[in-house]
Amino acid sequence: MTAPSRLVPVVFRALVCGAAVVGVVIDCVYGSVPVVLSYFTIWTNILVALVLGVSAARAWRRRPDVAPLYRGGVLLFILITGLVFHLVLANPSSPFNVVPELDRLTGARAVANQLLHTVTPAGALLDFLLLTTPRTLRPRHAAQWLAYPLTYVTFALLRGALLAPDSARRYTYPFIDAARYGYARVSLNALVLGAVFYALGLALVAADRFRPMPPLAPRPLRENRISSPARGPLK
Repeated sequence: MTAPSRLVPVVFRALVCGAAVVGVVIDCVYGSVPVVLSYFTIWTNILVALVLGVSAARAWRRRPDVAPLYRGGVLLFILITGLVFHLVLANPSSPFNVVPELDRLTGARAVANQLLHTVTPAGALLDFLLLTTPRTLRPRHAAQWLAYPLTYVTFALLRGALLAPDSARRYTYPFIDAARYGYARVSLNALVLGAVFYALGLALVAADRFRPMPPLAPRPLRENRISSPARGPLK
């Protein structure tokens, strides 16, 4: 790539990485760190910062990008973060909405909320659409990506079971609140969400297969048209 085309993904990915870091840091400063670090949103924004940070460094050094399994997975997870927030938690018509809590967020905490749930999902999606090579994701990735939300749900339920009943933020999200809904309802919620996440993963793979090559995406290496002298004559 030329220097300008190399600079764009480096700068953009660094900005998205910075947005994720700033959001996480603000939440940790204004909240209880153990509680903050127990949220899926925080886990995923940390992953966004790590993966896009490494991706920016590799683009700067003209090295191959992070493996598609990890790049695609992080994109799916942060899109899930944004969609669940806007469609479920911040939606007044949702039975699991937390709108009263969100209305109390002001100042830096309101900024962090937007960075973590809106800016980083939008930034990761734009990076995928405009700056990454298409046709690298595979259908098997959609199943492999389910390991991450499954790990999180297991952690969240174990954490809730070990905390005292009167603990603040015992269950991090209302749809996995086993104390209120019981494990049967929570298991059903998890299965429904898992099916939706799998469908979104397959949709992401399909979108990657059919999208055009972005102008600033790195081109695949061309095949060398000269055979090894030991194997045969010139082609």
